Amino acid sequence: MKTILILVGKTTDKHFQAGINDYVDRIGHYMPFELITIPELKNTKSLSEAQQKTTEGELILKQIQPSDTVVLLDEHGKEFRSIEFAKWLEQKRNTARRLVFVVGGPYGFSPEVYARANEQLSLSKMTFSHQMIRLVFTEQIYRACTIIKGEPYHHE
Repeated sequence: MKTILILVGKTTDKHFQAGINDYVDRIGHYMPFELITIPELKNTKSLSEAQQKTTEGELILKQIQPSDTVVLLDEHGKEFRSIEFAKWLEQKRNTARRLVFVVGGPYGFSPEVYARANEQLSLSKMTFSHQMIRLVFTEQIYRACTIIKGEPYHHE
């Protein structure tokens, strides 16, 4: 199974980017993993929130194949503890050809992206910046990989 993380807009904080790159490299030892960054929209002051979500949604949907299992990182999604997420990820490895996670733009997702999604996950009831959530989520994918392999990274 190939796992993909789609991001809207590049990671601008060099410290977050360094951490993300580190976890992406680590994840690559366990499974095929790829980051896809959709360019940030230009001249958004002339666009409403709904127009921005629609335009970003079109760009997101262009990256998704019909057979993909699509999971949105969304505040209303299901929450997991790390061990539960590892079990969920292992199950997806056995059923999905491509597992695609999506971190949306500042206003969330368009109705079309929600309609295409298979599931939604929430990392916390708290709100994090889109920059930070990228680092947190790549770390959680790495943590899940180590849990699945029975390695000592995670402590309960």
